[in-house]
Amino acid sequence: MTDLTPSALAAGRARLDALMRRGVEFLGSRYAILGGAMTWVSERTLVAAISNAGGFGVLASGAMTPERLREEIQATRALTTAPFGVNLITLHPQLLDMVDVCLSEGVGHVVLAGGLPPGEAIDKVKKGGAKLICFAPALALAKKLVRSGVDALVIEGSEAGGHIGPVSLTVLAQEILPHVRDVPVFVAGGIGRGETIAAYLEMGAAGVQLGTRFVCATECVAHPNFKKAFLRGAARDAIASVQLDPRFPVIPVRALKNKGSEAFMEAQRRIIERVDRGELDIAAGQLEIEHYWAGALRRAVVDGDVESGSLMAGQSVGLVSSEQPVADIIGELTDQAARFLAERTILPLEATA
Repeated sequence: MTDLTPSALAAGRARLDALMRRGVEFLGSRYAILGGAMTWVSERTLVAAISNAGGFGVLASGAMTPERLREEIQATRALTTAPFGVNLITLHPQLLDMVDVCLSEGVGHVVLAGGLPPGEAIDKVKKGGAKLICFAPALALAKKLVRSGVDALVIEGSEAGGHIGPVSLTVLAQEILPHVRDVPVFVAGGIGRGETIAAYLEMGAAGVQLGTRFVCATECVAHPNFKKAFLRGAARDAIASVQLDPRFPVIPVRALKNKGSEAFMEAQRRIIERVDRGELDIAAGQLEIEHYWAGALRRAVVDGDVESGSLMAGQSVGLVSSEQPVADIIGELTDQAARFLAERTILPLEATA
């Protein structure tokens, strides 16, 4: 590690601030670092801690009812005066009611995830005055979302935990960042150190989103068993689920391999058989899959059943080595990023000395 002077470190910090400026102005936070919305994990305590530490916390609404979501938003606001957002799942049967709750509670940023957002939901968010963030798994869809009025995008690589697309962030960033300039683009998937954050910012990203890195935050309410599984996990342990039937498209889920991973395969098989028998249509079957994952994730996160529950984790899990306060995590990431940027400035000069 290069021994940097205080002035060099200050220059690196200034460069980091400059690279994050667009994302910071969009989010209203100190740093353009979003907390990934993780069901049962990204609740009031963790979200408020991320926002209080200068990041941008995002509540995961999951399968909440509108009434339950309202309670969680109000409880989060009681813990922080900093801005935070709410993640809504497009498959939710009461999606428009969930949007109404966010708008009536004055939520400034709404994230629509889990599929192509319906036009009615986009219009409602926009007319309600909130900023809309959506996920784009490909350049064509990114451009379509921008045309539809989306205010910012997240491009999430297959290295991420939970529901994932088929393409790595390394490729998505090259495909999308040079060509989408109209709105801020945040990158996600496999990010666990500040040097990586700085590199993507230099490529044109407005900021980053991290989920796995925050699971072992002191403020995270996840069961100690769940956190221990993350501390033990290596990148190769976080594997993606397999689709059994091409007629039944199921979005892959990345999680630490355990008995729960095998149980999901059997559950998927049973649901496909019910679709074949005409007991369920495909949409209802996919919704059952979502309910299965929500239940399995709750068993792990809330109850601590790390054998049969779902251990959703990104491949950056191997970079999680200790339990830390959120402020220390964000401080470590931004220090690493600033140092990386400072070293890039001074090393060429040293090489010619």
